[in-house]
Amino acid sequence: MRKTLITAVCLAAAGTLALAGPASAATNTSDFTVTFPDKRPATTYYVANEAKLVSGQISAKSHVSWQILDDQVVDLSKRFTSFKITTRLESRPGKDNPDAIEASRTCDLTKLVNDNYTWFLDEPASICTVPSTLYDGDVWWSSDSTVVYDIEGDGQGPITKQLLGSPLIHG
Repeated sequence: MRKTLITAVCLAAAGTLALAGPASAATNTSDFTVTFPDKRPATTYYVANEAKLVSGQISAKSHVSWQILDDQVVDLSKRFTSFKITTRLESRPGKDNPDAIEASRTCDLTKLVNDNYTWFLDEPASICTVPSTLYDGDVWWSSDSTVVYDIEGDGQGPITKQLLGSPLIHG
């Protein structure tokens, strides 16, 4: 028992999750801060990428939340002309092989982000979910995402943020 627990902890720390039960998930969270070109408050965005195995199906989702850095400010202005996240379910035949995209979905969060200066709710409105697929234990699986946003009025066009993917699921 102790050896199994130590092995599972070491694999998880190395970015790999070996599965033992019928339902397992692997999540990694990353963040980025957007500084606006005027008096709109800087905001930090958090994205949790999760790969989840349930009943022989593997799925991927990204949960987006955000918070303004100056809590005394309520910003109801339009911050983005566009704010979209693309979530991907990825596989690879070996741990060190490149990823192949099995399924993806792009979710437009522009209205939600503009209408809410802060958001930490765990609701479907801020979650981008990829349809599940049949799990193959011989393959290494993960969830990954990219955010593309365009700040209102800055004249710079779209900015792309590649976010941390989930740890690998295998076994």
